[in-house]
Amino acid sequence: MAKNNDSRRVEVCGYSFAEPADAALAESERKKIEYLKTHLDSRSPETVLVLYRKAVTEKLFKTPVGIEFLRELQDYLINQADYSPEEVPAIPLYLSYADPEVVHHEKVTRRVKPQEDEKKVSPLFISVVLNIALVAGVILMFWIASTSDNPNIINYENAVTNRYSSWEQELTQRENLVRERERNVSNRELELGIDPDAASE
Repeated sequence: MAKNNDSRRVEVCGYSFAEPADAALAESERKKIEYLKTHLDSRSPETVLVLYRKAVTEKLFKTPVGIEFLRELQDYLINQADYSPEEVPAIPLYLSYADPEVVHHEKVTRRVKPQEDEKKVSPLFISVVLNIALVAGVILMFWIASTSDNPNIINYENAVTNRYSSWEQELTQRENLVRERERNVSNRELELGIDPDAASE
């Protein structure tokens, strides 16, 4: 059963844990142990050995609460069930007791550092980086807008002027073609002896 002795540590089964997550793990192991004790047939040493080996190989118990239970099973198998120590695997431990700042979790080893030593990113640094990124984004948008062929707020006047000048040029070319055709028709009528002014009346 878990209980608090002070605001930082949590006690489970007589062990005081500094981390709430470790205490929660110990509590779950305590519940597993209760279940196993009610359903385990201790009259069958073979069943106890299978359970013990499975618990050791699959690392079912990691906290002192679980390790204590494994130790009880180990003692039973060696001292009462007459298994040799070679047949009963040793209980693996996941902490370095010589250097309390080193914590071993399965294959990962990390050095635990006090929180004051951790490097923190300054909010000012984050703000400066974000501002630089925003300015670069605005410059990029203006560059894209000024070099784009589609009319936008920056090149709208140039786009409209260019469109109207191209229309004016096109209209001038068409007028010239119409005048040329009219001259050709007039010349043709003269060749045929038709009075162009009389034909128009």
